[in-house]
Amino acid sequence: MADRTAVPPDVNSEAGVSRRSFLQLSGAMLVLATWIQGIGRRSVETAIRWGIPIPWYRQGPISHTFTVCDMCPWHCGIIVETVNGVVRKIDGNPNDPKSRGRLCAKGQGGVSFLYDPDRLKTPLIRTGDRGAGDFREASWPEALDYIAQKMGAIRDEYGPESIAFLGHTGGDSWFVDHLAQAWGSPNAGRPSTSLCTGPRDEAALLTTGLPIGGHEPVDWDHIEAFALIGSHIGEDTRNTVMQDFSKARARGAKVVVVDPRFSTAASKADLWLPIKPGTDTALLLAWIHVLIDEGRYEAEYVDTWTVGFEQLSDHVATLTPEWASGITDLHPDLIRESARMLADARPRAAIVPGRHVTWYGNDTQRMRAAYIFNALLGAWGQPGGLYLNKSPYIESYPHPPYAVVGSAGGCSTEPGESSDVLPLGPSGKARADGARDTFWRGPTAIQELIDPMITGDPYPIKGLIAFGINMLHSIPNPNRTKQAFEALDLFVAIDVLPQDHIAWADVVLPEATYLERHDDLLTTAHLTPYVALREPAVAPLFDTKPGWWIARELGLRLGLDQYFAWETADEWINTRLRSIGSSIEKLRDSGGVIVQQGQPYLADVPASPFMTPSGLIELWSESLEAAGHDPLPTFEPTEEPPAGYFRLLYGRHPAHTFAKTQNTPQLAALFSENTVWVGTAAAKTLGISSDDKVMLENQDGVRSGPIGVSVTERIRNDAVYMVHGFGHESPDMHVANGRGVSDAGLQTRYALDPISGGAGMRVNFVKLERTS
Repeated sequence: MADRTAVPPDVNSEAGVSRRSFLQLSGAMLVLATWIQGIGRRSVETAIRWGIPIPWYRQGPISHTFTVCDMCPWHCGIIVETVNGVVRKIDGNPNDPKSRGRLCAKGQGGVSFLYDPDRLKTPLIRTGDRGAGDFREASWPEALDYIAQKMGAIRDEYGPESIAFLGHTGGDSWFVDHLAQAWGSPNAGRPSTSLCTGPRDEAALLTTGLPIGGHEPVDWDHIEAFALIGSHIGEDTRNTVMQDFSKARARGAKVVVVDPRFSTAASKADLWLPIKPGTDTALLLAWIHVLIDEGRYEAEYVDTWTVGFEQLSDHVATLTPEWASGITDLHPDLIRESARMLADARPRAAIVPGRHVTWYGNDTQRMRAAYIFNALLGAWGQPGGLYLNKSPYIESYPHPPYAVVGSAGGCSTEPGESSDVLPLGPSGKARADGARDTFWRGPTAIQELIDPMITGDPYPIKGLIAFGINMLHSIPNPNRTKQAFEALDLFVAIDVLPQDHIAWADVVLPEATYLERHDDLLTTAHLTPYVALREPAVAPLFDTKPGWWIARELGLRLGLDQYFAWETADEWINTRLRSIGSSIEKLRDSGGVIVQQGQPYLADVPASPFMTPSGLIELWSESLEAAGHDPLPTFEPTEEPPAGYFRLLYGRHPAHTFAKTQNTPQLAALFSENTVWVGTAAAKTLGISSDDKVMLENQDGVRSGPIGVSVTERIRNDAVYMVHGFGHESPDMHVANGRGVSDAGLQTRYALDPISGGAGMRVNFVKLERTS
């Protein structure tokens, strides 16, 4: 993994140009550019031979490829410009309902990601101890044969269920969905469920019977007031949402932000509620009380479309703003004012569902409270509220029945994926994550698959296929995950970069980036449902392969030929497109996107769209009561920080995605290292300032490396905050290695949501020790 050859060499070197150097060069480059505009191709070739820099757009014909970004899970449509087989520029696709012709910094950084010299370049087989990072190069046939032989041995001794398939990023469906189900393992999952959106989606299915989807169904064009509760628009840089937020704010929409930290969104808000961490449910119940007590709810809508209002009214009768004030540290007047601001705009108002909601272990009920509040506003299925998400019509690729029905979940869980009946593998085993024992329902909780790898309970998981998931920065308690790696008979890591977990793998398979590969069609539930195409702009660099090819070659070696009867990704994609009278060529001709007609509002549908047992929005849930859970949300106190400790909060930076992009040179140039935010009063007590470095030690004695301090008024004094995704320890990631501190490394505990299996990770505490 030491070879750092990059093609072309100039792309990422530009990230190192200083502002002064840029200004010194700009005058000369302007003269040069003016000269180049008037010369022909032969003169350009002469200039290149002389070593005179020529702008890329003058070096040859520009080719354009319509495809889909994979620099974050938002998956914006993009147009990639290449010259002489080299990607030079990426723009938003104006035909795409998400990007609308615009792109964030991460999307623009795709060129730098593609040409990162630290990329994995050839298959590797481990030669030393796990974790040492000692490998030898291997051919693809050798590596795949090795994996297939090991998988067969595990199947023969333990059953196919004893291999887990975990994945993240755009191509993971080939592994966690198609290959896992064909193979027969129910132990397939994604971090985007139990470590992110799971409680949000289960709460939506329990309350309305509708999925939230990968694109939150907020009717931004017509909304007049909205609340963000721990939702960091502008920091997690979901391109479309930033556009929508800006437009709504510009036309006068009211904004309420609830957050212990004065976030970017809070700086744009009409009201900021600096809530005590862990008390959001109390605030929501008090908001519901205000709406009912003051008659500020849509009575006709509630009568028509909901059940359980009387029980709800009785439940919140005593949950006044004064009651909530003593819990949340918010003044009763501020609680009332914020509730009224939202209610006065009803039904063109809503609490935005958000994405990462796994906070304290009681998150499904908190999200239920938010959805109940939205129902009282009359928001569901109404213009200016929350539209009815609809997936585009397109048929799946035909295949024989799978050996097991998967429940991997993801950012856009559909109804039915949270069935009360757990899928059984060929050996009669259900998922090993404790579903139905330690939590009730929902897709696979991947953090709960770690202990079976170590203990063998309820049965051993002996093999792991990890696609595009940085396991040591995603799953809480990375030391426990390392124990699990040690206990495996087979660990296969498929990735683009030598992330930290790569050193523990038995076999490493280098995947082509999203700019070099096909993936399955993106089918997005949306106001206007659409189908989008991802296809390569350039051929794969080095000896890398696309995920579909890896999954297929492995499937054939495992005797799963009937599931991999297709030979190319084009064949798979065209077969699906034929079901809607299209093809890859037609899709290209239409700008890479096929947009279908939605049915976003209640007025558009002939019958109730709410797929609950009652066919209505269930304020009071009989299903929850039958399963032994509270049928209405209740406030449950969370553990307080011990004396001298602060609650550890974490979040995103607009230049980075999870722990994926910290090594991307041009994005690292924008933000290369995280710091720990400390409140001004807390810093004064500790005797630290923004010039200092500190060590963080959590409640279990786990210590971080040194991290810089940012003293600020923008955070409560009982909590500290850091940007997620830093603290990489892989020496082969030359940009990210040793930069900042990993928040995941300090998350040695989590609180399991008893309903959805979400891992609440804001239950860790740290103390600060000054080092300089």
